[in-house]
Amino acid sequence: MSNNELGFNMFKPQWTFVLFACLLGFFSGFSQVKSSIDTTSIRIGEEIKFSISIEADSSARVTFPEGQTFLPLEVIEFYSIDTTFEQAKIRLIKKYGLTQFDSGKYVLPRQAIKINETVFYTDSLLVEVADVVVDTTKQKMFDIKALIDVPPVKGDWLRYLLWIVLALLVISGIIYLLIQRKKKIEEAKRQLPPYEEALVALQTLDNSEYLKNNQVKDYYSTLTEIVKRYLDREVDEAALESTTEELIDRLKLHKDSGHLDFDQETIAKLNLILKRADLIKFAKMQMESGQAQLDRKDIENIINETHEVIPEPTEEELLQDALYQEQLLKKKKKKKQTIIIGSMVSLLLVAYVVLSLVFGLQTVKDTIFGNYTKSLAEATWIKSEYGSPAVILETPDVLFREIDTISHAILSKGLEDVFTFGDIQNKVFILVGSTKISDGQQVNLETVLEEKLMLLETNGATNLIVKNEPFSTEKGVSGIRAYGEFNIRVADNKFKKEKSEYELLLFAQDGAIQVILIVNEKDDLYAKQIKERILKSVELEVIKKQ
Repeated sequence: MSNNELGFNMFKPQWTFVLFACLLGFFSGFSQVKSSIDTTSIRIGEEIKFSISIEADSSARVTFPEGQTFLPLEVIEFYSIDTTFEQAKIRLIKKYGLTQFDSGKYVLPRQAIKINETVFYTDSLLVEVADVVVDTTKQKMFDIKALIDVPPVKGDWLRYLLWIVLALLVISGIIYLLIQRKKKIEEAKRQLPPYEEALVALQTLDNSEYLKNNQVKDYYSTLTEIVKRYLDREVDEAALESTTEELIDRLKLHKDSGHLDFDQETIAKLNLILKRADLIKFAKMQMESGQAQLDRKDIENIINETHEVIPEPTEEELLQDALYQEQLLKKKKKKKQTIIIGSMVSLLLVAYVVLSLVFGLQTVKDTIFGNYTKSLAEATWIKSEYGSPAVILETPDVLFREIDTISHAILSKGLEDVFTFGDIQNKVFILVGSTKISDGQQVNLETVLEEKLMLLETNGATNLIVKNEPFSTEKGVSGIRAYGEFNIRVADNKFKKEKSEYELLLFAQDGAIQVILIVNEKDDLYAKQIKERILKSVELEVIKKQ
């Protein structure tokens, strides 16, 4: 074959595909995908942990398998993704809990992982599921255990319910106030001018059944209210609340001052009718036949005469009245706003009290006003590895590497890798550190403990109470647990925060010392829950001896 033929053949389609595959493999080589299972043999119903480990660029978009993609094995648990950053790289570990409820041999199928636009596949694995052999002749039988009460689990539904109840109460209050305001506006629009209103009221009184039913007291009460209301709107604003003597005296003052040209006989006639009405209402005086009709006619005449003597307002009076009405309107608006705000505040206080009685004061307070430690306790926690050998634990947020350890220089003294969350003066503080030692070097943890406690006091802890005991992880790494409480100086050695609790774990393996410190405010319930959850999650990478 000639050189020309060889060059031509290299650009045939099959060669192009091979070249493209090589380039794709080269560029995708920056990402590494590994998979493993913790065992290849289980009994029916036992859990297999299948892990997928990915190392890729920190900006890469990674998509893990979702749903039942492991058939014939079933997914019983999707574990959270463990994330670790190393310079420009990111390490992701995703674990799945798998099982099978029938015996036999099963193939765990290949799983597709997408990194950016490239798809990677894991290896298929063989899993053997064995029967559980039960010998009923040797198996001891036990009685059925009695039922136990399980406390209900509180979730986010309580928070949503509180907000819904508060919203409904507030909306109901706003609707009620708007309805009342609308009613008042409509009544004001329907109100007739004083003179016309009085005549209509007298006509309504004529059509009533008071006199036919011998309800004289009710008749005179309505009659006197009609004339007083008219005088209140047209002549004197205090007429409706005044007694008979007070009203007559005020009308005489208006006449003497020249404000109104009242006829003396009109005032005397009104005085006589009002006093007769008082005697009928309060002294149960018997009235002569036909007197009520005469008094009703006289009241109408008094209203007509008063209407005639009321002078037409001048332009200056109209202007003053307009200004007065404007000021009055502003006062009414301000009063309405005050009433609305007061009603809303009262409604919120009532709702707060009711919800506190139903759900508890602390729960309502934390839900409405927020609680830092509560939000941490209820957040999605992250499980990560810190240092080398690794300290593995769950925390509400990722611990940050202390590159410049000035802020925790005293606490981190003698440690090479330091990771922290928060500050020792906060409600929650977490410190994880480790340092390497020579192989075979003997470490006295009691001495290390004393040094760390002294460093804690140097960092501001006062009234330090110390208790200690041996401590071991699930994997058998032994150490010391120190715990107790202290106060912390926060300003010029004068002020102290609330008493804090602490947990200090120390471990020594061949080649490393590892330290875990957790500080929480003593009286904070959620801070305690955070500390306990972290302690339960502590794992250590075991150094295998060569």
